[in-house]
Amino acid sequence: MAKTKALPSFNEVLTKLGNEKFDVAAAGEGSNRVAGTYRVSKYGAAAEIAPGAKGSPAKLLTKPGWLLGGEIAQLVDRGYQKFVKTSRLEVPATADMLRALHKFEAELNEAVGALTLYNEAMGTTSDSYLYDRVAGRE
Repeated sequence: MAKTKALPSFNEVLTKLGNEKFDVAAAGEGSNRVAGTYRVSKYGAAAEIAPGAKGSPAKLLTKPGWLLGGEIAQLVDRGYQKFVKTSRLEVPATADMLRALHKFEAELNEAVGALTLYNEAMGTTSDSYLYDRVAGRE
């Protein structure tokens, strides 16, 4: 008979993240925040997590991104260059940023127990793809 692994509680996940040198802090107030939201950061990257539904101790509220001006920037691929973009700022992504973001995402998924997809495990995936050669096409 297969043994089932006991799921950790959300507080146990937060403790584990703290023990693995993640910075864990309560997220600030916002219009789209869930009660009990925490910002988790390491290597210059961050994500927001909250208590998960039944069967999952934690859920990711925001995809991991680079911290830029206090906001979690999303990764945009323009075909020739990747950029990190917030609501106020957009800067070119460096190779060091992408490596740190990929490492952060892998460690966060491991600690939280989130599903890791093959294409995400191979490298950093962008949040949006904006190629200028296909602009205006249907």
